[in-house]
Amino acid sequence: MGPHPAQPASSPRVLSIQSHVVHGYVGNKCAVFPLQLLGFEVDPIYSVQFSNHTGYPSFKGARFDGEHLKSLIAGLEENGLMKGYTHLLSGYMGSVTVLEAIADVMQKMKAANDGHVTYVCDPVMGDEGKLYVAPELVQAYRNRIMPLASVLVPNQFEAELLAGCSSPITSLQGGLAACEALHAQGPHTVIITSMQLPEDTHHVTLLASTTQEQSAGEQFQRLALRIPKIDAYFTGTGDLMAALLLAWLHHHPHDLKLAIEKATKGLQLVLMDTAAACGAHVLKAPRTSEISAARELRLVQNQAKLAEPELHVLSLSEGAQKLECIALGGQGQPMAKIPSTPSVGTS
Repeated sequence: MGPHPAQPASSPRVLSIQSHVVHGYVGNKCAVFPLQLLGFEVDPIYSVQFSNHTGYPSFKGARFDGEHLKSLIAGLEENGLMKGYTHLLSGYMGSVTVLEAIADVMQKMKAANDGHVTYVCDPVMGDEGKLYVAPELVQAYRNRIMPLASVLVPNQFEAELLAGCSSPITSLQGGLAACEALHAQGPHTVIITSMQLPEDTHHVTLLASTTQEQSAGEQFQRLALRIPKIDAYFTGTGDLMAALLLAWLHHHPHDLKLAIEKATKGLQLVLMDTAAACGAHVLKAPRTSEISAARELRLVQNQAKLAEPELHVLSLSEGAQKLECIALGGQGQPMAKIPSTPSVGTS
């Protein structure tokens, strides 16, 4: 496969700071390979290194602190290797010291690259009402990271935490209000990657909001994407989605709609193939080591779909799965359904 048509002569370079596992796919194992497929040089730094992800019955490994990160960055600086980065991607951190070090890293990256660095932040803190990091990380994200982030890609629970929502998001209007609160803290683009709205139980809703100019007009600055649910649970989906969003937002900087469609479709294609390979028994079984291993995302087997999602059809045995994109007004009211880009989400 030749270079991506939107790829510049000098390939974009990502510093990706997040977790790593020896076996399976979460964190950097979910980010590096897809980004490379999409034309990026990727330099990974690990916030933790575990034998496998924490959904298994047991895991071994080590967590790294802020001093470890600072030492690695110092080595890059001494060799003049901080110049040339176009993006910073961060995921699971695990400690305030690492988070504070990342703020320092972003400042150094901008200084070495004339300020031209896009920071895509996946604030991995919890899901479905459950916080799985220390509570002080929430305030650390608000105080240190949000003012530096260009693009924020939280799930619904993380968006509620960072926006200071007094109650869960239950509507598009509530989601957009959260996005506005998050914009006010720094990021020009906020993509809530997975919202569950009470009146739409068969879909997950992705809500995207940007203050950046869009080639198709300002009505494309606020979008909702309805995504058919896949009845299965997989680990690493948020990490993969963050990497895909970074890539497609870079390749389509003034077309938020196309970027979120391509990222979502790439993720859905991987999930559908992984679910099909698992079979119904594995998808419904308790998570033993054997079952967890069987549910690992099939990235290598789906590399062609990740690289060119528009050439592939979203389908399951039950029939075609469609992505439905909706333009939103300022108060979150649907303005119009937007036809998907040709061959995205249709059969």
